[in-house]
Amino acid sequence: MAPRTVCRSAVLGSLALALLAGPAHAAEDRTDAGASSAALPAPDPAALAARLRTSLAQGAPGAMARIDDHRLSHDDHATVYKAMEGVADRGTAEPMDAADRFRIGSVTKTFSAVVLLQLAAEGRVRLDSPVDHYLPGLLPDDRITVRHLLSHSSGLYDYTSDLFARTVPGFEAVRTRVFTYRELLDLSLRHPLTQVPGAGHAYSNTNYVVAGLLIEELTGHPVRTEYENRIIEPLQLSDTFYVHPGTGIPGRYARGYLTPDEAEAPLVDATEQTVSWAQSAGALISSTRDLNTFLSALLGGRLLPAARLAEMRRWIPAGTGQAYGLGLRRRDLSCGVSVYGHTGAVQGYYTYAFTSEDGRRSLTALANVSNNGRVHLTMLSTLEPAFCGKRAKEDGAAVLPYPAEEDDLAQ
Repeated sequence: MAPRTVCRSAVLGSLALALLAGPAHAAEDRTDAGASSAALPAPDPAALAARLRTSLAQGAPGAMARIDDHRLSHDDHATVYKAMEGVADRGTAEPMDAADRFRIGSVTKTFSAVVLLQLAAEGRVRLDSPVDHYLPGLLPDDRITVRHLLSHSSGLYDYTSDLFARTVPGFEAVRTRVFTYRELLDLSLRHPLTQVPGAGHAYSNTNYVVAGLLIEELTGHPVRTEYENRIIEPLQLSDTFYVHPGTGIPGRYARGYLTPDEAEAPLVDATEQTVSWAQSAGALISSTRDLNTFLSALLGGRLLPAARLAEMRRWIPAGTGQAYGLGLRRRDLSCGVSVYGHTGAVQGYYTYAFTSEDGRRSLTALANVSNNGRVHLTMLSTLEPAFCGKRAKEDGAAVLPYPAEEDDLAQ
């Protein structure tokens, strides 16, 4: 880990408010319910910090959150709220820092979906064409379309259910292993489809493994090149990397800790790993600043034409108070506001990255632990003080249902 220059006593348990520069964002056409950011209540930074502290009491070594709020600005500046609690490294007791990078798990899926939707805008792929049109003979059912992949409605079995049936042994078996996309798909195809394609939302990492294969087939480039050329470099995301099959995180970062299945067993440092079991489904590295920039640009209409962004927001039910589009989650909060983004779980890290309907207020929160349902639910509830402020219900976590899929890996 790169050395830090921040004083522990100045950061641990602190809450900072600063003005930083950020891009202006154009409003999108609203295609579903949700208050515009102009109507959002002000964030409640104290309540946000309190939820992070709760996650520490529940077993997270550290937690942090960042809000970028353009709600009150009339220029290209944003108000930035940062909250940090606990440690980024249990061995050295170095404090969590807002600049730390981390593994973002399935927030990667939103990046992958953006690439495919850009390719659709270029006429290089059709969302309602069968995947077999582009990758002949790959899948067991030629009714599975590109849209089915991106919306998790294909019925392809999630191979991670087998890989990580036992949490720590499963992880150690793949920590340094390098898979091909087709090897991962083969693990899925040992099982029959879980549903008729298009029948409904059935989350499966296999969908985004096939999406990665499709990106590489359509472009002739590795997914890393497409992430960099289409998203990372245009948005100047200086903390965002796809290092697969490398095992390290560049620069300064928070270490990640995996909770064993056995009660009272010590946490396992899971920081170094290939994440080859996830790749285009969950292997990106980023920071709170970069994820807020990415989601603000996406919902603000800077990454996709309006028609393609509308496709991304064609929702199918995915549980009480939530829905899934194309690589994008919608969550409906206690104050009537809807927010858009994705959750991410990869060994050692829980990530929550969401933005308002127009992209003008964004939150990214991170706990450096995984396989801990109590921490997950608490961190998910950080959306309430970030977007509902003091209008958030005291039991805000209760209105954010906890589907089992979100505590699985790469969710």
